[in-house]
Amino acid sequence: MVDHTQALSFGVAASDYDRFRPRYPEEAIRWALDGLNDAGRAEPGDGGQVVDLGAGTGILTRAVQALGFHVVPVEPDQGMRTQLAVSTPGTTALAGSAEAVPLPDGVADAVLVGTAYHWFDREPAHAEIARVLRPGGIFAPLWNIRDDNVEWVAELGRIAHLDDKSAELVKKNTDFGRGFTAVEAREFGHRTVLTPDEVLGMIRTRSYWLTASADDQRRVERELADLLDTHPALAGRETVELPYRTLVLRARRL
Repeated sequence: MVDHTQALSFGVAASDYDRFRPRYPEEAIRWALDGLNDAGRAEPGDGGQVVDLGAGTGILTRAVQALGFHVVPVEPDQGMRTQLAVSTPGTTALAGSAEAVPLPDGVADAVLVGTAYHWFDREPAHAEIARVLRPGGIFAPLWNIRDDNVEWVAELGRIAHLDDKSAELVKKNTDFGRGFTAVEAREFGHRTVLTPDEVLGMIRTRSYWLTASADDQRRVERELADLLDTHPALAGRETVELPYRTLVLRARRL
């Protein structure tokens, strides 16, 4: 079952979410949209478009726009839509969800999902995504996942209850239903540079922290501060490099 309390918890931290959450590497987005025809690079009104479903504050929207695509963001949380409008001038997110996309049939050349697919009710979401995609259109969820092969990053995940792991996501998402081709998967490594305070700011945008009790929030902050102050790879550093693996799953509408 999807925990909608956690899924809709981000709006109260929308500004920090947009500031601290990692970006998506260009090569991951290019692979997700590989083979998209020229219509996918059309201007508004020309018929081709990419839908950013569960768009949040527009982090993925802006990255796709930077590659020359017209993007329609769809987001259920009002706080996130408000921040998207601030962070992404000239773009307004539609109020909607993966299970009720406010777009006509066959209007999209691609539907991308940035670190949100795990919140979807899959069966109705797959039907809606297939409905708005043209035949042959691309569906590609992406996740930015910390590289837990690095010891201190694994400890960070333990402290803050960050459970997302690429192998588990691939195992859980082997198909997108009868309307899609077989799922392809690929990972892309990258890093983000943060100050210790920004690492804490990033953790405060996670659903676990946002929905935790005050006591548990203080416990996370205390243990994280201790990690940053004492771990040999981190102590005394003005900035830290947080390694990520961006997982992309890709399929086409039949």
